Amino acid sequence: MLQVLSSAWALLLGVGLLMLGNGLQGSLLGIRGDIEGYSTFTMSFVMSAYFIGLMFGSWIAPTMIRRVGHVRVFAALASLISAVMILYPALTSPVVWTLGRLIVGFCFSGVYVTAESWLNNAADNENRGKALSLYVVVMTLGLVLAQAFLLIGDPADYLPFVIASILVSVSVAPILLSISPTPAFDTAKRMSLGELFTITPLGCVGMFLIGGVFSAMFGMSAVYATSAGLDLRQTSLFVACFYAGTLLTQYPLGWVSDRMDRRLLIIIVSGTAGLSALFGMMSGGAYNLLLISALVTGSMVNPLYSILLAHSNDYLDHDDMAAASGGLVFINGVGAAAGPLIIGWLMGDAIFGPKGFFLFIATLLGALVAFAIYRSTQRETLPVDETGAIAMMAPTASPVAVEWGQEYIIETELEEQENSEASA
Repeated sequence: MLQVLSSAWALLLGVGLLMLGNGLQGSLLGIRGDIEGYSTFTMSFVMSAYFIGLMFGSWIAPTMIRRVGHVRVFAALASLISAVMILYPALTSPVVWTLGRLIVGFCFSGVYVTAESWLNNAADNENRGKALSLYVVVMTLGLVLAQAFLLIGDPADYLPFVIASILVSVSVAPILLSISPTPAFDTAKRMSLGELFTITPLGCVGMFLIGGVFSAMFGMSAVYATSAGLDLRQTSLFVACFYAGTLLTQYPLGWVSDRMDRRLLIIIVSGTAGLSALFGMMSGGAYNLLLISALVTGSMVNPLYSILLAHSNDYLDHDDMAAASGGLVFINGVGAAAGPLIIGWLMGDAIFGPKGFFLFIATLLGALVAFAIYRSTQRETLPVDETGAIAMMAPTASPVAVEWGQEYIIETELEEQENSEASA
């Protein structure tokens, strides 16, 4: 771990600053939208635009990198993100914000692809797993700590948006100054979505549903908090709780995932998160109960992304894992883009009001439990010793990081096979 830190600390620092800026801008807009008097349905379009941009950007960014190189793409997109964040308070219009979020989502996808390819290049076969783990921790910590920056300045003013812009701008320095060789860039050939669904129905359906749940937490939690009457300090802690629990549960659940039927684990984890969301819906707005619900729900939902990827890998040949990663990320992105639109409608005063936030999350998780139970009756459970390893991933990771994780799994399994043959 120390070896990874010594060789990639600047990259990880830059990624952490990026996540600080990204986490801050999403929560800021949710709070500022309430100040401007925008409805939850209006804000759902603003929040959804980010995930639409992220989804399409992850497919276009590799072409941009091949054409002009990593450095130019990274610097240009980070500069554009910084500029858009400054424009948010200057042009307070839902249309402008929606376009801005679309641009920011697109740019962040390119920034992630570039940073992750650099980090992958900085790692070797011996420490790639540790580098991936550190990357997940840094991204999660960035999202948690970003909420503390909400307390610096009034969201009705320019200062918080300026801070978000500065964080993104400063993130460029450690990354670009630490890079010497430009990594070779290539992505695997994509697998068709139809073929992917045939191989792993639960993986595809699960990634779609989890995309909707994650976008609700990432994009609409601050909107919910303001609708529920929470003040700025309460909103900051509430949003942070959705990510803080992940730091405690990600690796224990990954350890358990390698030692039991993954479909059963998906049912247990999804069911726990769904019940926690229902608890939040029925809490009556009691703040401490909302924090507990957010902490438990987030601590279960975020690791599900990695568990579903590992479950999908169990039914994929090694040669197809990297090819399948792009399709799984795309399916997750479609769910993430649709999530805020549905939840914004549910949170309307004429429908369920703020309770629609937790109701949406609980419904998607309940659907995942039901489908996982159904799939358990359609296919025999794989013996634990025939399942593959798990690579812990963040739901915000780009296809590059997911491919990187798949490659790490293949290397780990081949190494274990060689060791087993040698000992025999």
